[in-house]
Amino acid sequence: MDAAGWRVFAGYRSEEHAESLCAEASDRLLPLKLDVTESDQIVAAAERVAAEVGGAGLDGLVNNAGVAVMGPLETIPLDDLRRQLEVNLISQVAVSQAMLPLVRTARGRLVFVSSIGGRMAMAFGGPYHASKYGVEAVADCLRQELRPWGVGVSLIEPGSIDTPIWERGESAAAEIAQRSPASQEALYGKTIERFRGAVRRTAERGIAPDKVAKAIEHALAASRPRTRYLVGADARGQALAKRLLPDRALDRVIARAMGL
Repeated sequence: MDAAGWRVFAGYRSEEHAESLCAEASDRLLPLKLDVTESDQIVAAAERVAAEVGGAGLDGLVNNAGVAVMGPLETIPLDDLRRQLEVNLISQVAVSQAMLPLVRTARGRLVFVSSIGGRMAMAFGGPYHASKYGVEAVADCLRQELRPWGVGVSLIEPGSIDTPIWERGESAAAEIAQRSPASQEALYGKTIERFRGAVRRTAERGIAPDKVAKAIEHALAASRPRTRYLVGADARGQALAKRLLPDRALDRVIARAMGL
């Protein structure tokens, strides 16, 4: 968006990330300290943006924060499930609430980065899928609720994208496994190893993040933006399978593809 000439307010959590943003972007970009799970930082970010844009308002808000928590739902520590929902779902609503007065002023747009995982769920991804299904519902509701003010709402639904979330997710899964009940290894150990192998193969097929960025730009700038953007051949293929196959048949296809 910066390269396309927009004035961008970019959230960051560490000073290192702020420095890299500024090094790669134009002078228009303003980094904002923003951990989306910290309410005081959300309030401060909204106040800073309001001071910068004045009466013009905010043309668009992109809710892009996300983490991936993986593990069997039977044994997942509930605090990890709560963290997943806090980052991927509740924070999206919190940031939207804080920024919506500015977006409404500009008759702007909201964009939520969801996932094909918000349309179909796979074993051991329960926390992640629950958060993304929730994002889909939040966006659908907001699209209807904000219609009277001309505020558009779009969902971006990528498949496998080449970003660090895969490595971070695998590292987090190992940490979560250490906190999980001892019974997890006996019940699911071998299956989880096969699942992790399938995840690594999926990560290796990830497409460039620029393809997602182009979908976001279209959602923000097009005269008639779509309500949903499937990004990547795997996302389109999975969406088609979800639409055409009965649940149990789809379960068998997923199990075969994941080696489960």
